[in-house]
Amino acid sequence: MEVIDFAREQLLSDLAELEQSRKDGGFNEDRLKLKLAGILSNYEIKRDTNQVFDSDIQEKVNVYLAAKRIEGLSEVTLKGYKYELDMFDKAISKKVADITSNDIRMYLSRFDNLTLSTIASKVWKLKSFFGWLHVEEIITRNPTVKVKAPKQERLLVKTLSIEEFETMREVCETLRQRTLIECMYSTACRLSELQQLNIKDINFREMSAVVYGKGRKEREVFFSVKSMYYLSKYLKSRNDDCEALFVTYRKPYRRVSNRSIQDEVHKIASLGNLNHTVTPHWFRRTMATRMLESGAHLSAVQNILGHDSPETTQYYINVTEEFKREQHKKYLPL
Repeated sequence: MEVIDFAREQLLSDLAELEQSRKDGGFNEDRLKLKLAGILSNYEIKRDTNQVFDSDIQEKVNVYLAAKRIEGLSEVTLKGYKYELDMFDKAISKKVADITSNDIRMYLSRFDNLTLSTIASKVWKLKSFFGWLHVEEIITRNPTVKVKAPKQERLLVKTLSIEEFETMREVCETLRQRTLIECMYSTACRLSELQQLNIKDINFREMSAVVYGKGRKEREVFFSVKSMYYLSKYLKSRNDDCEALFVTYRKPYRRVSNRSIQDEVHKIASLGNLNHTVTPHWFRRTMATRMLESGAHLSAVQNILGHDSPETTQYYINVTEEFKREQHKKYLPL
């Protein structure tokens, strides 16, 4: 099996080199066929039969997901992993110990119509699964080690301009709408973090709250004076006994859902005639960008956002052209 895997790896390298030569040299079709025939002459090629294997992937997936649930991964994340691994199980019906790098590449090649970021996401889910199996000594080798995620172009993240945010503030029709966007901006909470907050979680004296992020990691977030003003006003306007920080408009009053918050943000953006869709996550990125533009240390913003590494925070922000121009003038020596 190792000899076959090595041959497959070598053939892939030869074909990749041929493709690069074709691009550089401009081979015509006849020349390409000759060179390809020369490469294939070094290999004994047999058509793979549709052999039926006894797959134990689903069994291992269930154990893997149970372990990740104990580690604190959210149900949304676990659902995404299960969906991907179920697709993989249907496509590659083998025992996990027999799965090779080539099997994984063949599986990923089916999705060449998807964006690079989507394919990269598939790669990382498979790497997580097989990496866990290897660490737990369920398999002796990790077939994803040689599989690399496609390189992606770094696109500018989407943030609200100062004018857009002020417009959204002005067009809010309800107290809950204004309170929501002020809290999302000042705390930089993820949608799920904000949705799960209870009134008792708010430390009004310190203008802060403790939230639980990815992996149930605990961190403190902070409210601005403006957000605290609207939050206090909103809570005083309520006449329910629901523990949730944000509740539905109608009885029976209950915790507002993630989807309702998203719809509320979309509605506010529509009222302001913004020419693009706005999601709750935009407020988180906008807050991080504004803090860095105002001189905050990267490490401080990283901790406020709950990121594990500064690289994530740097990728996350969108420094404006005006800010870069100002920094160039301010710090470039004469």
